Amino acid sequence: MSNRSPGEGTVVQRKDGRWQASLMLDGKRRTVYGSTRKEAAQKLSQLKEQARGGTLPNPGKRTVSDLLDQYLEAVHPNLKVGTWEHYKLIADTYIRPTLGKLRLSRLAPDRIQRLYRPLQEQGHNRTAQLVHFVLGQACGLAVQWYWLPENPCDRVLRPQYRARRRDVWSPDDLASFLAGTESHWLQPLWLLLLSTGCRLGEALALTWDDVKDGAVSVTKTGQYVRGQWSIGEPKTNAGARTVSLPPAGAAALRRQRAQRSQWRLRAGTDWERSDLVFTGETGRPLHRATVAHALRRVCDALGLPAVTPHGLRHLHASLLLSQGLAVPLVSQRLGHAHPGITMSVYAHTIGRGDEQAAATIGSLLQRTR
Repeated sequence: MSNRSPGEGTVVQRKDGRWQASLMLDGKRRTVYGSTRKEAAQKLSQLKEQARGGTLPNPGKRTVSDLLDQYLEAVHPNLKVGTWEHYKLIADTYIRPTLGKLRLSRLAPDRIQRLYRPLQEQGHNRTAQLVHFVLGQACGLAVQWYWLPENPCDRVLRPQYRARRRDVWSPDDLASFLAGTESHWLQPLWLLLLSTGCRLGEALALTWDDVKDGAVSVTKTGQYVRGQWSIGEPKTNAGARTVSLPPAGAAALRRQRAQRSQWRLRAGTDWERSDLVFTGETGRPLHRATVAHALRRVCDALGLPAVTPHGLRHLHASLLLSQGLAVPLVSQRLGHAHPGITMSVYAHTIGRGDEQAAATIGSLLQRTR
């Protein structure tokens, strides 16, 4: 089935149900696609407009896989190593197998929408959202490079994801945890996370030079990348900060220093020299997975709700906010880019103060009557 309107070019419906619009420009046939005749005609109009402006996009024979390669290369200098590795994992695991060999010229919104469906049906909505983000960023770059006339990801239904609210430990849970882990070799690290709200990577990168005058100076983050220990900058500019230590945090660091001295004597020549505060028994930097797995096993043994190292940071912030500490102060302590992030993440905790607010205003109104 086909129709032609004056000056429109040729619009044809393909056997697969999609619409194809073609136009001869400078002796070459240019083709665009749409899920409806109207969409194909609109794309054709855009193509003609771009041709008049001298910015005609030309994907050539490039595939989606080619675009992903170029995108990952382009953003590599601007991303942390861990973030870049994650984007590459998303591209290699979820995008290339389905769309990698597809020509960019044939990358239509309906194909992208179908890419998300299996993930959404399996309940992996967060993963679907990340796939949408990475592919959308890559296609946006293709538009800037005049490989695509528009970003097809702008014309799909964005996968929805809402993080499940995790229950915060009660004071009794926290007391059970502290008592039950008193002899655990990782308790100093867990106590530091609880008492400072540091991210795990920030704590693992701390050196003894960062500890002074009852505070820790957070200036870096550490993690293993492809088996190699790597030090990077904090997550945000606000992440570089000085965090005051409560007595429990200071005591945890004293215990860690003593524990580490014992390990060094025991390891002898096997000790790996470093100035890191938190290491394993031979001085090697800690893997995040080691800390997380040990924490999960402890929670199971003590009958406590499971918590992650990041959950200890969350507990720190929730306790401060529930006691009425101002949001900007908590935001600064956590290293958030701005207080709005703290408000959005911990809105449920902040909201608990609404009853206190009602009681306060009620008392004031009562006195004025």
